[in-house]
Order: sequence, then C-alpha cells, then structure tokens
Amino acid sequence: MEKQPAYLTLYTLLREEIIQGAWPCGTRLPSRRQIAQERGLSAVTVEHSYELLCQEGYIEARPRSGYYVIYRKLDSFVQAGPAAISRPARRVPPAGENAFPFSVLARTMRRVLSDYAEEILTKSPNAGCDTLRAALSRYLARNRGIRVEPGQIFIGSGAEYLYGLVVEMLGSRRFAIESPSYEKIRQVYHARGVACDLLPLEHDGIQTAALRETAASVLHITPYCSFPSGVTASASKRQEYIRWAAAEGRFIVEDDFESEFSLLRKPEETVFSQSPRQNVIYLNTFSRTVSPAVRVGYMVLPPALIPLHREKVGFYSCPVPTFEQLVLAELMDNGDFERHINRMRRAARKKAAEGGFGL
Repeated sequence: MEKQPAYLTLYTLLREEIIQGAWPCGTRLPSRRQIAQERGLSAVTVEHSYELLCQEGYIEARPRSGYYVIYRKLDSFVQAGPAAISRPARRVPPAGENAFPFSVLARTMRRVLSDYAEEILTKSPNAGCDTLRAALSRYLARNRGIRVEPGQIFIGSGAEYLYGLVVEMLGSRRFAIESPSYEKIRQVYHARGVACDLLPLEHDGIQTAALRETAASVLHITPYCSFPSGVTASASKRQEYIRWAAAEGRFIVEDDFESEFSLLRKPEETVFSQSPRQNVIYLNTFSRTVSPAVRVGYMVLPPALIPLHREKVGFYSCPVPTFEQLVLAELMDNGDFERHINRMRRAARKKAAEGGFGL
C-alpha cells in the first residue's frame, strides 16, 4: 500500500482530535512552528494540514491571532450564528481549456472497440455493466473515501434520471431542497408529484431553523458546491444534516456536484462516508468531468436500501449504452480520468496562487 503523505497523516490525526473534543470549538490551536517542533515535522507539512482543516470547515485562521477550532458536534442542532461572508466554492472553472482531452477520449474509444468488439452491442444489465460498477467502486475508495461493493452502485443516464428513481424508490414523501438550488431538482420532483420545502441557504449550508422546522422526510443536498450560490457546507453543517437524518424514516440524497473540482489536495468528506446510518443515497455524474454529452450518472446505495431498490425500480433497463459504460470504465482504470482531474486541480491552484482564481 502506498504510504500516505505526512501532511495527510497529520491532518487526519488533528481532525479526529477535533471531532472527539480534544480541541473544543473556540480553542486556539498551537502555532504551526510549535506543532512542527512537537511532532518532528516540517513547517510546510503543518501548513498544508492546517490549510485542509480550514478549507473543510474544522478550523479558521484569524489575522495576527492564529488558528481556532470552529467545528461543533452537538447533541442538538447547531444554533445559527451571525451572518458571515459566504465561503467561496473551491472548484476548478469548467469547460474551455479544462475540457477532457478529445484525443484521449478518441483513443480510448478505439481501444474499447478493438478489445470488446461485438460485446459492445450486448444489452447492459439493468443495474449497469459490471465492468463500470467495479471501476467506480475502486475510484470512489481512492478518491472519495466511499468504500462500497460494486453491487451497491447503479448506473443511469444523468442526474435528472436518477432523481426520478429516488422518488420511485422512496415513494410518496415530502422532500426538502436547498434554496436556491439547481432548478431541475425541483422540476423533476414536482413532475413526479412530490411536494418540496425550500430551505434557505446561509454561508455554511442550510439554515438551521429551516432544517429543524421542515416536515420533509427526505433532504436533498449538494454539500460540496450548491448551484448557483456556490455555498459549501462546513464540517459542522454536514454533521447537522446527519443528525437530522437520525430520526426514523428520514433519508438524505447527497448530490456530489462538482466535487472532483476541489482545489484541496484531498476531496472534501462526503456525508455518505460519514453517516453511521444506512439512509444516505449518493449521486454523481460524468457531465462536468468528461463532457455534458456523456449522459451517465451513478447512484450509490447503502446495503439496507438495495432490497427496496430491487423491489421498486430494479426492473428498469439501464438506459446507458454498453459502449459508453466500457469507455468510462477504461478511462478510470487506466488512470486517464484521474490524470485529467489532477491536471485541472494543479492548473487552478497555480492560477489561484497568482491571484487569478480565488480560493
């Protein structure tokens, strides 16, 4: 197994200490120099670890004062604090020069045609091709901290298609969505006859009072980057969502929009991977990472919801052609997909450092 970088090891250790209460909310952390001396690390390593903790909402840097813990894990809901400046979404600008290289995509398509031949004409299994589901399982473990079996992953033709499956799977319920949010979320749910509560967004996520008062039993969130506001849910807010869903009969739909475009050296944590309950449904697509023309998305279910999926929507045929699924699997397994994402991140970090694209 590849050794983890020192800054990630320190980040993980400090994050766990903060979550466990060793550093309560409001506590001033030791200086970077002090931490470096105590733990035998370089100041640069400590700086990178502190940067990750800041960007994920565990701590904040205060000018001429130091780093302070802002993470709060309470038995009840976090009380809304005073208004603050919205934390800008840390993502790479899409499209243009950042588009997935056509030459790489064309080469991969030719390879799939050559390697699989007439197999590309076979009908995909209802849940999606085993090859793509296995590739996604490995990718999610490497990059999103989501460790699931391929059988927990289901392929569909984009986000809107998956929203519809969620409604059919969970049945007639009231949903709660962010306000503002991607318009098609509300449109799909309304088209399916679902009543939606619109929960106002603040600087760090959904307004606490609105979340507490909603009568909905399904919460649809885009915690990494809510569109069009660009709001990113803080670490405390993500825990608040998880506590809300602890009540019986409640579910979270985690729409991980643009998470691959994080400027962090590691992606922000998902609610799916953090939740102790089996009631979070994870969604993502390839529309931004490869091309809007690639209408492929995927849904990850906890084991407890797989029988419900099988009963309610498992009869649907997979709408994504086998050829497209095999191309995506090849891009993920040969490293081209991640090389493209990493290239975009490096370019954006360089631009941010030069003052051309704010963090």
